Amino acid sequence: MPHSRIAVTGSTGLIGAALVRSLRTDGHEVVRLVRHPARSGDEVEWDPKRGYVDVAGLVGCDAVVHLAGAGVGDHRWTEAYKREIRDSRVLGTAAIADAVASLDTPPKVLLSGSAIGYYGDTGDRAVDESAPPGDGFLPSVCVEWEAATAAAEEAGVRTVHARTGLVVAREGGAWGRLFPLFRAGLGGRLGNGQQYWSFIALHDHIAAMRHILDTPELSGAVNLTGPDPVTNGEVTAAMGRVLHRPTLFTAPAPALRIALGDFAEDVLGSQRVLPGRLLDAGFSFAFPGIDAAIHAALR
Repeated sequence: MPHSRIAVTGSTGLIGAALVRSLRTDGHEVVRLVRHPARSGDEVEWDPKRGYVDVAGLVGCDAVVHLAGAGVGDHRWTEAYKREIRDSRVLGTAAIADAVASLDTPPKVLLSGSAIGYYGDTGDRAVDESAPPGDGFLPSVCVEWEAATAAAEEAGVRTVHARTGLVVAREGGAWGRLFPLFRAGLGGRLGNGQQYWSFIALHDHIAAMRHILDTPELSGAVNLTGPDPVTNGEVTAAMGRVLHRPTLFTAPAPALRIALGDFAEDVLGSQRVLPGRLLDAGFSFAFPGIDAAIHAALR
């Protein structure tokens, strides 16, 4: 995209903060949607739970990137927190889509977050964007989450659902918790280690989002995962190789279920997800392999 005005929700999160840095480095104007009264010219107030967006702040935006949502692994999955996971995504997305649709000149594209949790547990079966949703809590949330963009789509805005995998980064997400454990020599397999992890380097994730914004032909679901998913056992071995640490510990499945509750099923589940549409759209990964992705995170 030429120098553009781009609105971003979730700008303080791992992916959002990196995206904002990337866009600003290339000279784009970024406005950040924040949950308090705007304090500077680059802030726009919104309240996802109330469905409120200061629409005036979106005027002139060429793109909106919506990444906000409660962290899936931040708390034990009580019924109350499961409602928070769902509502923060569905209500927030509906608010953004309604605001975008209400503009006299809407943005060209709405890039809205989603997750590979859409597919549920796929075992060792590889899936791409043509696969149906799986069963369970996270797939049902993802289905509602993506459906909440309907107002923008009906207004003719190109809408993309970025189904994100496990992002390899030091600063946050699943890998942000793994690095300290493995550095301390306490890392190891989760469960039997045979479950597939569909990972993507943070650098590649940001580059893929930029590619989506720049590619008018892309709409609908797009998997943001690397081209070579690996098992948790292979991740464990790679972390040991790169960090030069032993990986003798294991976290048995029963212990994970006691410690994590319902969230354990997501940790132990297998998702072998391929980025079919990204590859078809000509995207090239800088760090396609697990070792390369880990090295990139450390740099």
